[in-house]
Amino acid sequence: MDLYCTRPGCPRPVNAFTDLDHQATLRAVPQKYCTTCGMELILIGRYVPLNLLGQGGFGAAFLARDRYTPAMRQCVVKQFLPSGQLSPAQLVVAQQLFEREAEVLEQLGNTHPLIPDLFAFFELTVPSTQAGKQDKFFYLVQEYIDGETMEEELVQKGTLSPDDVAAMLKEVLDILTFVHDNGSIHRDIKPSNIMRHRNGRFYLLDFGAVKQATKGAATTKSTGIYSLGFAPPEQMSGGEVYPSSDLYALAVTCLMLLTGKQPNELFDSYSNTWKWRSYAPGVNRTLADVFDRMLLPTPSQRFQAAAEVLSALKPPSTAGRRSPTTPKASLPVSSPPTAPPQPVQPAQSAAPLASPQPARPVRRRGAIAPFSTLELLAAAAFTGFEGGLLAIAVLSLMGPFLLGGFFWVVLLTGLVFLQARRTIERVDLLITAGITLAIVLFVPRLHGLAVYLASLFGGNVLLTVVAIAVATGLIAIAATTLFRIIFNLLSTFL
Repeated sequence: MDLYCTRPGCPRPVNAFTDLDHQATLRAVPQKYCTTCGMELILIGRYVPLNLLGQGGFGAAFLARDRYTPAMRQCVVKQFLPSGQLSPAQLVVAQQLFEREAEVLEQLGNTHPLIPDLFAFFELTVPSTQAGKQDKFFYLVQEYIDGETMEEELVQKGTLSPDDVAAMLKEVLDILTFVHDNGSIHRDIKPSNIMRHRNGRFYLLDFGAVKQATKGAATTKSTGIYSLGFAPPEQMSGGEVYPSSDLYALAVTCLMLLTGKQPNELFDSYSNTWKWRSYAPGVNRTLADVFDRMLLPTPSQRFQAAAEVLSALKPPSTAGRRSPTTPKASLPVSSPPTAPPQPVQPAQSAAPLASPQPARPVRRRGAIAPFSTLELLAAAAFTGFEGGLLAIAVLSLMGPFLLGGFFWVVLLTGLVFLQARRTIERVDLLITAGITLAIVLFVPRLHGLAVYLASLFGGNVLLTVVAIAVATGLIAIAATTLFRIIFNLLSTFL
């Protein structure tokens, strides 16, 4: 039988002991030591590490057996393993983070069926490899979940179907309802922290980044723990975090599993919006609208609780009725090895948070994103330029006597509507304007008005067409700017 040395940096951590192939010997032997570095292999005389499951900047995880159980059950031993580059203050904070994970698992995992149980938490002092010194290590032991993380599943099997993602979403939302109701915020939801058990149930892992929230207390700033791409704006900026912060990260996780794309490929930094629907056309409207609301940049505009999302996902006839939580005893016992949850970076503190602000009504607009100032001015320029070209063409064909003001209102309204719905946007504006300009110039009947004006002023037909279109574009920009200034002033003082 091979035992794995948990001392960081051991050059040959795998140790073969043929006598331990006999279960009676494995149960009775008092201790075994690493043949390379002399480290105690059987942790506190109870836990037998078999192999390394994963390692990050602040921890390592090992598959182990518990000698004090009848079936020598499998478990995950996580070792606190901070980077050597941490300052003394950062080291203390990292240790607090590790201890916090043990506390949360003891509080939540031993109560909810889909959060791993905590079995043990201890420190171990052993002789160092340097003479006359000792090393101190910290460990926690948790339930082993027999399954694959959603990150592993995405790599091995590809994207998930909308129905599969919806099933995962509902189960994780049920877990988050329990977590938030018990005064905690996870703060690190991502595919590697959600695991599908062999029985099909989904588990929420890695509570090292959890933040405690005290209802009614003043909130403090976030400590900067987040996974890039999944964390909402308030968490990345170091602001307050809320239950809706977890909902944002969960929505990003779902989009990644649906599309197979990284978050930065789905987020449009130009318009500061998520543009994912074209990559997941099979998602129904209800689920898509729920994702869009979970991803709103302002915390108060999102759903304020996981239970609200569950209600929004249910048909009207069943909305408001939540299914009871499955009792812990009904789940099967876990067995063979697989990868553990990934460790997270340490927090600065675990300051209490306030209850989230009440939700404000949100007008749903599907996948339509708000316009930035630059987009608004570009749209105005396009509307004016395109309107000028169309005016030349229409007046050249029909003459002014056949057209009233209503026609021009309808024409401009149509252009604005197409942009508001983002049927045409960004590069489309240049392409459309270029094609229209070419048609007006190369079809003689469409630039008769320009020929007439050019003959009056002795100009070139091409320059006359462009000058009229540019002039109407500038007029549209000026009108839009004036309107925006007036609107902002009224919004400030009213």
